[in-house]
This record gives sequence, C-alpha cells and structure tokens, in this order.
Amino acid sequence: MLQGVLWLFSSGFTLWGIIMGKILSGATVALAAAAMGACASSSGDIRASYVSPLQYQSYNCQQISAEAARVSSRAAELSGVQDANRADDQIATGVAIVVFWPAAFLVKGDGQAAAELARLKGEYEALEKIAIEKNCKVQFRSS
Repeated sequence: MLQGVLWLFSSGFTLWGIIMGKILSGATVALAAAAMGACASSSGDIRASYVSPLQYQSYNCQQISAEAARVSSRAAELSGVQDANRADDQIATGVAIVVFWPAAFLVKGDGQAAAELARLKGEYEALEKIAIEKNCKVQFRSS
C-alpha cells in the first residue's frame, strides 16, 4: 500500500513536470511568435501610402523629373535603414528565443523610417501619375 502511495506521488510529480514543461514550451512558442510579429518589416514589404497627385499638378516635366529623383534617392536611403532595422530585430528575436528572453524588449518593429518610406513610395507613385497625365518623358523604375 505504501509503495502504491509513493508511486502515485512520484507519478504525480513527474506528470506535474511534464505539464509544466508543456506550458513553458507553449510560452516559449508564444514569445517567439510575438517577437517575430513585432520585427521591423523588410523595405520591400512596406506598401506605399496614398499621396494625392494634385500637389504636383503645377509642376512642369523638368520639375517632376527632379522631384522624382529626389524622392527616389531618399527612399533608397531609407530602404537601407529599414532593412538594417529588420536585421537588428531578427538578431534580438533570435537571442530572445534561444538565450535570454528579456532581449525580446530590444525588438523595435516598424518605426519612423517605415512610415517615411511608405510616404515616399506614395509620392513616387503620385509623381509617376502626373508625369503620365502630362505626357512627360520621365523614366520611372519600380519603387
């Protein structure tokens, strides 16, 4: 009888250990999913914000071309910043999952660079629309 009671308690503690292990594994997966969801987006995944082409209505073709070059240049700079932010977030997430969970607080996600990049992509699309309307011979490449 005593052996049966001892076995029951030892089995209970083993069962308790298995349950706690499952809970901790689930918590780790949830933390990993949350951290991955908070990672900064790739610059290529950021969609253009809507920008009205009307603000460029008074521009001539030369001004449209110059503004498109300026917007494109700044968007290229911000793409590099955004992709670097994504890489930093991915490293912090990996460290948080594998080594040290408080590193998850280092994950920044999308910030000002992403918002500005979305706006610039929208400006570029608006400039392209106006250039087409005015039959400008400006070459636009995919943003």
